[in-house]
Amino acid sequence: MTDSLPVSAPPDGLARGLRLRDPANLVSSRAISFWTVRAGIGWLALGALQVIILIFADTSSHRSVYEIVLAVTVLVAGVHLSVMPRWRYRVHRWELTGTACYAQSGWITRQRRIAPLSRIQTVDSERGPLEQLFSLANVTVTTASAAGPIKIRGLDAGVADRLVDELTTITSASTGDAT
Repeated sequence: MTDSLPVSAPPDGLARGLRLRDPANLVSSRAISFWTVRAGIGWLALGALQVIILIFADTSSHRSVYEIVLAVTVLVAGVHLSVMPRWRYRVHRWELTGTACYAQSGWITRQRRIAPLSRIQTVDSERGPLEQLFSLANVTVTTASAAGPIKIRGLDAGVADRLVDELTTITSASTGDAT
């Protein structure tokens, strides 16, 4: 039994049995460290709040409950920080072909988005302060789709700049209105 979905009489002349594949390019490997640090900041804030409550609140009758909650938080944080960034790195991919921009993202819910180059309206690049520390950037490709833009997160800053330049060149050469 094959794991491809049957395709019935494609109206645009596509070949039968065409399968959607993972995009070819991984994001930057530095994204693993970035995602770890970004998530770690949240876990540290939660842990610090729990420690403050443990130290300063009148918890003598429930101290062991607070200690258990803190221990569980540390355990869950450790698992999350160990698994999530590496998992996201394996899933997050992107590709630019002669006809479309294609991105896959997520770590619990996987999302694949394809934008035909003729439908692209804007291309944006974004680098937050933490991303700048890791030399990373995000590229957002906006179309007229109601599903929203395609977001490619965790790209090497130089790769993101080249991708934005290439998409801008391709879309500016289009004579249509991208709708």
